[in-house]
Amino acid sequence: MKMTEEHRKLLFGLYPPKSFANGKFHKISAFSNVGVIETSEGLVLFDISSKLNGPRVFKALREITDKPIKYIIYSHGHFDHCFGYLPFLEEIKGKGWEMPQVVAHENLIDRFEKYRMLDEYLNWLHDQQFGSVLGKNKQYNSAQETLNPTILLRGNENYNFKLGEYTFELYHDKGETDDQIWMFVPEEKVLLTGDFIISVFPNIGNPYKVQRYPKDWARALEKMIEKEPEYLIPGQGPLIESKEKIKEILSITAEVLNFVHDEVVKRLNQGKWFEQIYYEMLEIFPEKFNHEILAQVYGCYRFAIHAVYRLYHGWYDTGNPTDLFPAKKSEIANEFLKICDVEKYYIRAKKLFAEGRLQLALHILDVIINATEKISSEILINAYKLKIKILQQKEENEPSFIASNIYLNEVNKLKLKIINFK
Repeated sequence: MKMTEEHRKLLFGLYPPKSFANGKFHKISAFSNVGVIETSEGLVLFDISSKLNGPRVFKALREITDKPIKYIIYSHGHFDHCFGYLPFLEEIKGKGWEMPQVVAHENLIDRFEKYRMLDEYLNWLHDQQFGSVLGKNKQYNSAQETLNPTILLRGNENYNFKLGEYTFELYHDKGETDDQIWMFVPEEKVLLTGDFIISVFPNIGNPYKVQRYPKDWARALEKMIEKEPEYLIPGQGPLIESKEKIKEILSITAEVLNFVHDEVVKRLNQGKWFEQIYYEMLEIFPEKFNHEILAQVYGCYRFAIHAVYRLYHGWYDTGNPTDLFPAKKSEIANEFLKICDVEKYYIRAKKLFAEGRLQLALHILDVIINATEKISSEILINAYKLKIKILQQKEENEPSFIASNIYLNEVNKLKLKIINFK
């Protein structure tokens, strides 16, 4: 299923603010969702979006209520959930209000420190993953300045507090990150999940990002079911209402995470290497997981297989000692071109393309493209052009936004190489 406009709305926050539960609970969408709970003593915010979208969230909030913010809860430390604080701080300072308590898991502190250390790398990485929707804006993910927590959940401890007429129950579980928190407000049966639920397939096994935790993720969702919520604010997407619908969404998401985890682990215990596990897993994907809440338009099943394998296995993933300390791809390509003329590689790639065997065609073209020995500019440019056609065709049929961006990024690089030839 290719990404539709409705999927873009789900992922990128194209929803108007929504009030519910006696008008005291509000969902504001701005790439990620911000949950607002309005009490008689002030506001509790669950996430505050990104630097790019913080002003939009602030404006929407102040069109709803003028009450001061008493607590900010970080669901986790990703840039689209906790970097949008600047307009709120300006208001607090301007009105002389007391600073709110900021609640997070202790692992968020290490996350912020890592982000500061890798600042330039993360600029590049987010350009790769989100450039097609966010543009090249180095401000949206910088962690050089952050609004740091004042209250920390440590280890697996939970944290409860009361403000006005509502109780706020905070729980830590690993899932997309190791610093995640979800929240439940029992008086109105409202569940705020952060990115445990994003209204499409879980973002697990992201090819750009560090390890994620499928089994812990599933367990967290199972704990949420026990709360019997009647409203659910996901990390992205629309408000979900009705106990039955919420249970269905939490259950099937937990089920697919358990499935991919347990099936990969079973094959690891059988002594299989990644390639065999991956292709076997593609053959056994159950039809019931083709569910609207599991649309594979961002994260996907293919990525999830990688996530589980990487959780338990090292980087040596083929079982072939040739791959333990491999030669450079350019050296391998040079040797292949000594055995077989470069034109034959190009002809073979064209034939595979015509037959619709796109992935194999890419591998053959890469022999030409990776080689460092002198190749005629005509053949090399033709190889670039054919690879562009193949990647564009794959992108047209690729449901995952992340994979689609990877294809488009390479297309742009190859087009630039062609221009530089001229």
